[in-house]
Amino acid sequence: MTKLLVSAAVALSVVGASAAFAAEKTVTLAVKNMYCDACPLIVRKSLESVSGVSRAVVSYKDKTAVVIYDDARADVSALTRATTNAGYPSAPKG
Repeated sequence: MTKLLVSAAVALSVVGASAAFAAEKTVTLAVKNMYCDACPLIVRKSLESVSGVSRAVVSYKDKTAVVIYDDARADVSALTRATTNAGYPSAPKG
């Protein structure tokens, strides 16, 4: 019984520690190939399909996507890959 409790405590501390290092980040991507009113919806859906993305706001006018994501579960390359695979290449706006 003691071994089980110790194992459970260790497992919880490992999970808790990894969550403590995760951070919510925001990145603005410059998005190419948006030429119609439907494009932002496709770009948003492609970004939201990436594990760890909590929100994506896409602007047709500015040709940008502002993405809020968990950096322990996603990174910028996964975000740009998702939009590129949907037909809308993107890169961090700098």
